[in-house]
Amino acid sequence: MRKLTAFIFIVAILICACSDRNQSAAQWLKKEQALWDGQKYTDPQKAIEYLDKALKIQSDNYEIYNKKGTAYYNLGQYQKTIEMTSESIRLKPNYFLAYNNRGNAHAHMSQFQKAVENYDQVIRLKPDFVEVYNNRGTVYLLQGDRERGCRDVKKACELGNCRVAEEAKSKGLCP
Repeated sequence: MRKLTAFIFIVAILICACSDRNQSAAQWLKKEQALWDGQKYTDPQKAIEYLDKALKIQSDNYEIYNKKGTAYYNLGQYQKTIEMTSESIRLKPNYFLAYNNRGNAHAHMSQFQKAVENYDQVIRLKPDFVEVYNNRGTVYLLQGDRERGCRDVKKACELGNCRVAEEAKSKGLCP
């Protein structure tokens, strides 16, 4: 009976310890999320600090790596964005948001082919993700490929976001 009681006590301690660790990671993520204004981090460096603390607790959390990549993106550190989103993808190969974010970093580094490859993967994984059509369309237009660029921004418009299509039309890039 003593052995069973001791075993149950040890298991209870382990369960509580894991819960505390997850709760602590959740608390760091809550602080990080408070810095997100819906478009970008208001203090990306502070967000990275919080995300690093969460990663110390949950080192295999693909979403945390993607968020950290977004914070680096907000700082203009695109190579670090690529590193973080690549780790997110390694942990969860079908995580479309990481491909999109990695594509954006490649686009900002004028690595257009790599950007398009990432955007293509997003479309394979989530064909109704409107943002990716605007992103890929913008890259095509930057490369002078009006046919594919206009097709993509029109697709984004069909899905409910006409911002880039209207801008391209006002610049005479798309009919």
